Amino acid sequence: MNGASREALASAREQLDALTDNTSVDAATLAEELAAVTALLDREVSLRRVLTDPAQTGQARAELAERLLGGRVGGPTTELVSGMVRSRWSRSRDLSDSIEELAYSADLVAAQRAGQLDDVEDELFRFSRIVTSNPELRSALTDQNASVTAKTELLRSLLGGRANPVTERVVVRLVGQPRGRSLEAGFDALSKLAASRRDRMVAVITSAVPLSEGQRQRLGAALAATYGRQIHLNLDVDPEVLGGVQVRIGDEVINGTIADRLDEVARRMAG
Repeated sequence: MNGASREALASAREQLDALTDNTSVDAATLAEELAAVTALLDREVSLRRVLTDPAQTGQARAELAERLLGGRVGGPTTELVSGMVRSRWSRSRDLSDSIEELAYSADLVAAQRAGQLDDVEDELFRFSRIVTSNPELRSALTDQNASVTAKTELLRSLLGGRANPVTERVVVRLVGQPRGRSLEAGFDALSKLAASRRDRMVAVITSAVPLSEGQRQRLGAALAATYGRQIHLNLDVDPEVLGGVQVRIGDEVINGTIADRLDEVARRMAG
């Protein structure tokens, strides 16, 4: 996103945090309603353009949003979306993209309130790896000729009763409303959102064999010291790593043995 949209999204994130700090606001309901608004704006492109039209005042755009949403969604959702359309947006698409992000964030707030955010993060990572390693499953979930209902039923058969309800909810939405995004990109975005709930970075650790608890703790502490932030470790096992370890943080990929990487981290810290 460019300047105006970045500022508008930053403001919307603050609005969401202020709303969800109030425990009387049902975060799960807020998420579902925001997702419905996203779908509406995706369908009604002309409406999205009107709500981001710089020729109209922010107040006029907000009043239009209130008329459209009032009685159809709850007060918190109407308040949040009305506040968003008051802002200036570089592109009309940025508005719907931002509302979608807030929908997923609200679901993660629900998990965090229940003390289950770590579980949701881990389940999202594991399921993304299952999909990546199973071409038939990935094909079924991305088949444009398959109905959303069929995909939802497949996901519920795989996740229902086995995964956290928040995990199931966001995965169903991600598959049912891809919005032109690959499944892998969607899971990556969800992972980053989950990490940001506690201002953490996500490191994907791939090793030939499962790391011991001591190795996980040492690696996590060393990476946190290096990057100056708490690091959430997503652990993956791939025998082709041949006894070494690969660390991926964002676009940075570091290859080497565990001992070599820890030595490098120690050298950075000493320098």
